[in-house]
Amino acid sequence: MKKEKKCPPPAPAWLTSWSDLTTLLLTFFILMFETATIDGKDFFLILSSFRGSLGLFSGGNTLSKGRLEEMGMTISQLPSTQPGKSLAQKLKRALEAFKPEIQSKKVRVSEDERGLVITLSGDAYFDPGSAKLKPEIYPLLDKIAGIINSVPNFSRIEGHTDSSPVSPQGASERYETNWELSSARAVNVVRWLSESNNVDPEKLSAVGFSQYRPMDDNDTPEGRAFNRRIDVVILRDKELQKGSNPEINKPLPDEEWR
Repeated sequence: MKKEKKCPPPAPAWLTSWSDLTTLLLTFFILMFETATIDGKDFFLILSSFRGSLGLFSGGNTLSKGRLEEMGMTISQLPSTQPGKSLAQKLKRALEAFKPEIQSKKVRVSEDERGLVITLSGDAYFDPGSAKLKPEIYPLLDKIAGIINSVPNFSRIEGHTDSSPVSPQGASERYETNWELSSARAVNVVRWLSESNNVDPEKLSAVGFSQYRPMDDNDTPEGRAFNRRIDVVILRDKELQKGSNPEINKPLPDEEWR
């Protein structure tokens, strides 16, 4: 008599979990490869989407308040990496363009939560107590204008001073406080960019912070020198938006001032 054929024994139960693990690892390393060119901030934003999913972190949607707050936990809901890549490219271009000035410590280029920041030393490009641009700043502003014109983002010109009273050496220029001095310097930079370099004035804004946004300690000469500055901030993820009337742009979003 023919023996009845028996079905082979099923695969062990652990093999299913092992297959799931290897698939997840493959997905993880593909993600790592694809994000190799993303800047540090965007990488940590992507990493934060795994929070609470792998059992390694405590609950929550993001590492801190920011662009992913109130968003879901899926990668498909993350913001596009293209703006981050574009800003990283502009940072690299700025570092190359301002290499001589960076070496002479007249310019600093950095990136923070606001965007790309080009810092100009106030002592190098303004006389004490004066908002008049020195001729030495013109070639520098030409380079800055080229970078601003190459992106759709808004750019904010920030004037800063140290905590010392306004110097009386301004001759015809009279500024009662550092508020007026810092604002006038920012406005003069904006005017040069728009009038002499054809930067779209709708993309520009000027603000004076007086001595109230210091980079260093105002109690030392070195710290005060760092605090006397102009910051040209190319804002992250901000560009002109048209309203219902194509001739009227929407106001700047509140998030610009974060």
